[in-house]
Amino acid sequence: MAIKLDLVDRKILTELDRNCRISDSQLAKKVNKSRETVRYRILKLQEKGIIIGFITSINPNKLGFYMFKVYLKLENIPEEREKLFKELKENKEIYWMGISDGAFDLVFAILSKSITSYYENINFLLSKWNHLIVSRVLGTMVDTRQYSKRFFIENSHPITPGDNFVTFGGNIVNNKIDDLDSNILDILANEARISLLELARKTNSTIDIIRNRIKKLEDKEIILSYRISVDLNKLGMEFYKAIIYFKRLSKIDEEKLFQWMQRQPNSQYYIRSIAPWEAELEFVVENYQKFNQIINDLREEFHNVVRNQEHLIMIYETWMPAYKEMLRPDNKSELLGN
Repeated sequence: MAIKLDLVDRKILTELDRNCRISDSQLAKKVNKSRETVRYRILKLQEKGIIIGFITSINPNKLGFYMFKVYLKLENIPEEREKLFKELKENKEIYWMGISDGAFDLVFAILSKSITSYYENINFLLSKWNHLIVSRVLGTMVDTRQYSKRFFIENSHPITPGDNFVTFGGNIVNNKIDDLDSNILDILANEARISLLELARKTNSTIDIIRNRIKKLEDKEIILSYRISVDLNKLGMEFYKAIIYFKRLSKIDEEKLFQWMQRQPNSQYYIRSIAPWEAELEFVVENYQKFNQIINDLREEFHNVVRNQEHLIMIYETWMPAYKEMLRPDNKSELLGN
């Protein structure tokens, strides 16, 4: 059964997802409550398992990595599926993995600094599991717009254009990071709300140095945002991915589609890909009926643009070993291309 939240809790969750490093004092002003109340509410949201983490969004492309996506339809052989899932979870090449129902059963992302090495390694991996794979699609992520979680508050809309998303991907930039940068990113990745004082202590540095390093990582767009991870099941929410095939897509059409996504409080990601389809739109909704309503609105508003769509519901997703491996200062590991 979904946990019911009052408006204050929903406002707190919304603000924390915009920037979970916001101070208690600033957050208290935004939700019109005392610092003590805000602290207590956050603690209770964690104890209830609604907030499961304070995370930092880090852009792999700004550390020199391409991101490749793999979409698989699998045979109904439960024991073999579990073996594949287990192998992927231990694979240092894998960045993210999602198990789903619908168009595909499994989706995962791979980081690589070399297209050739990616090609060789993914063919080896898929050949090993060929007996389980019904069909496969390989794609390359161009970029991804990640939207802040506005579904906590009904009729929530961005105040100004572009204020509710950050963009992953884009051009590859080989920014070099040293041991201190690596340690800062490693800690912030899953402890984004940590204080500067505690972060300085953990990295054996000073507050001023840490503040300056974080600012530089933000300026280089290695760090994109500070967000919360929530248990959607506790909120009675579901995560859907719509795979969109276009009839055409001019620059004007695409800009209108970007604006449409911004207006949807349930939007989570707009992914542009080099794949048999052109885009993936992801939404967090109460149920399939709500998702279907959103898709029907998309079809109606963009009837001259959208040719077809497939969808899947994400049952399980997790960040994988490559998320940590990419933060190594020399980027040397078993990652593809090294």
